[in-house]
Amino acid sequence: MSSMQKPNHALTQGAIGKTLFLFTLPILAGNVLQSLNGSVNAIWIGHGLGEAALAAASNANTILFFLLGAVFGVGMAATILIGQSIGANNLDQAKRAVGTSLTFFVAMSVVIAAVGIALAEPLMAWMHMPAEAKPLAIAYLRVIFLAIPFIYLLTFIGMSLRGAGDARTPFVFLVVNVVLDIALNPLFIFGFGPVPRLGIAGSATATLVATVLSLIGVIVHLYRSKHFLRIRRDELHYLKIDPAILRSLVAKGLPMGLQMIVMSTSMIVLIALVNSFGAHTTAAYGACFQLWNYIQMPSIAVGMAASSMAAQNVGAGRWDRVDKVALTGLGFNVLLTGCLVLVVYLFNRGALGLFLPADGDSIEIAQHINHIAVWSFILFGISFVLAGVVRSTGAVIPPLIILVIALWVVRIPFAYTFVHAWGADAIWWSFPLGSSVSMVLSALYYRYGGWRQARMLVPAAAPVVSAGSADSKTSSADPA
Repeated sequence: MSSMQKPNHALTQGAIGKTLFLFTLPILAGNVLQSLNGSVNAIWIGHGLGEAALAAASNANTILFFLLGAVFGVGMAATILIGQSIGANNLDQAKRAVGTSLTFFVAMSVVIAAVGIALAEPLMAWMHMPAEAKPLAIAYLRVIFLAIPFIYLLTFIGMSLRGAGDARTPFVFLVVNVVLDIALNPLFIFGFGPVPRLGIAGSATATLVATVLSLIGVIVHLYRSKHFLRIRRDELHYLKIDPAILRSLVAKGLPMGLQMIVMSTSMIVLIALVNSFGAHTTAAYGACFQLWNYIQMPSIAVGMAASSMAAQNVGAGRWDRVDKVALTGLGFNVLLTGCLVLVVYLFNRGALGLFLPADGDSIEIAQHINHIAVWSFILFGISFVLAGVVRSTGAVIPPLIILVIALWVVRIPFAYTFVHAWGADAIWWSFPLGSSVSMVLSALYYRYGGWRQARMLVPAAAPVVSAGSADSKTSSADPA
């Protein structure tokens, strides 16, 4: 019989550097795995079914990315609230956050799935999908919408566990999910034995089956290990919506979700400007963008880890550790992202050659873009880590404002203003400029802003029920 898996307070005790590094690694590896998963699936579709099928999947995945981004903020709010509750030894509040979030995610995902399946065809028409790709995209999208509730739940469970200080379990089941997805893609696309050939719908079916099996696996694991966040039969009341927690999830989650929209829309506006310089420049920018996705991964992983770690320390009232988490996270970002930037500078042509012909015009343009822009991702990482720590208290509006200023007040106007005088270089220089502004504003807000006084919930919203001893010092810590 397995013993109960109890709250892990490693994030609020012991060596900060080692703990943050070990917490970051599974998140970073998971981000890399998800990118590789998308790349491998694109290869199966592109080589096995042709360009029209690949275009269909790409457009459908754009919608999926948007839908995931729409709930990302609510998931992050739940992660922070759970982290603060665990840090304060307030297991009752942690379970209420889990229960409310779970009910909210299930209800919202079922509605999205139903509406999406019904509107798949008009949605593709609205996106001006090419005629030859349109039926393929509709077939793919309808199965993906069926998978949405399971994708949302698996994502939410992973974020909740990271908020509780466990990055290993989400990573293990992410590996299971990715391996299943990659293995099942050719089986469902091309068929084998009793399995029929499903074509492009088979790729979406592989995602659906892999997600369902991974979700079942992680739920079974949580109950077999008697995880402290599991909701037992006698605790079903936790699934009832708690109005105070729901208000917090929406009020704090929406600004974090809006950040994803601000970033994605700014990139759409910039690529429209890039396209005006012709196919070679567009191809060069596309290749750079592929590299940049991987260069950004360490800072994103460190920022997510620092946010979860800081949230627990906020809940525990360990403000001295919160500042040390921020400084350590900044150090890790500069080291990890800096190493990747250095590799790109040393092997610029070779790295771009993975995506572009070695003898074409585009690779020369891409090398020039990297020379100007790639170092700015170190600055981007500094902003991301500081924003992650600031958000751990519930201060979510200032990071959004800083992002809007950096992208929509500085980067995009700069590119459009100077493009006639500087040509495409105005676009490439807008990246370091925007990142510099974001870094400076983030540092100023971290140093002088009122984020330490922010709260996820008002103190009266949650009676404290200590998960530890009655005289635990952390049970009366900062209200989460």
